[in-house]
Amino acid sequence: MFEKLEELAKNNKKISDFHIRTGSPLAYRQTGEIRTIKEVIIKEQDLKDLLTTNCNEREIKKFQQTHELDSAVKIGGLRFRANFYKTLNGLAAVLRRVESKIPEMSQYSLPQVLYDIVNMHKGLILVTGPTGSGKSTTLAAIINEINKTRTANIITVEDPVEFIHKDVKSIVSHREVGKQTETFASALKAALREDPDVILVGEMRDLETVSLALTAAETGHLVFGTLHTSGAPNTINRIIDVFPAEQQEQIR
Repeated sequence: MFEKLEELAKNNKKISDFHIRTGSPLAYRQTGEIRTIKEVIIKEQDLKDLLTTNCNEREIKKFQQTHELDSAVKIGGLRFRANFYKTLNGLAAVLRRVESKIPEMSQYSLPQVLYDIVNMHKGLILVTGPTGSGKSTTLAAIINEINKTRTANIITVEDPVEFIHKDVKSIVSHREVGKQTETFASALKAALREDPDVILVGEMRDLETVSLALTAAETGHLVFGTLHTSGAPNTINRIIDVFPAEQQEQIR
C-alpha cells in the first residue's frame, strides 16, 4: 500500500490528499475530486505501523485517549502532514504531502508588501485563508527569504512542522507541538526567553497564544501566524473575539 501511495505522490502533483481507511480502497483527492484504487485495500496493521513508527509515546497515548491526532509522517523519502482518527471500521488517516523543497518568493507573483515584510523587525503578520489556500507555503517562502538575507534568530512552532529550514544567514529552530513542546502557548512563552528576532506560530488557536503573540510583537519581535479567516476585517474581528468582553475595547 505504501509503495503505491509513494509512487502516486511522486508522480502526480495534482493530488492534494490521500485517504487511508481500514478495510477500504486507497483513495485520494485530485483536482477537487475523490478517486479510489480498488485493488489496493487498506489493512489496519498498515495504519498501526504508520502511527507507531512516526509518533512518540506521548502522541500515541494522546491518540488512545482522544481518538484523533495531528502529526507528521514519512513514507519512503516523502513527508506528509497526517491526521489520524477512528471510524466504525477501525483506524484511518488523511495525509497531505509536504514538499521538501523550500519555496522561493521569486517563484510566485507576490506583491511588494511581502518583500517589505521581510525587512521588518517587529510587528504581527497574519496570513489568512481557508485550508489549502497556501498559507504554509507563503510563510515558508517569507521565512526562507529572511533566512537568506538577514542575520536573525528564527523560531518556528508548528503542528506539525512542515518545511524544514537549514541555517543560511540566520539560525532557525523548529519545534513541533506534541514532540518538542506541549502547546503553542508554552512554546511561545519559552521562545520569548530564547533571544528571538522572528517567531512563527503555526496556528493562533486560543486566548493565551494570541495574547502572547501580541505581547511578543509589541516588545520588538517580528511574529508570523495563521488564521482560517478571509479578509482583513474578519481577521481583526476574530482576534478581538478571542478576548473576554471586558478586554475587547482595549485590544481594539
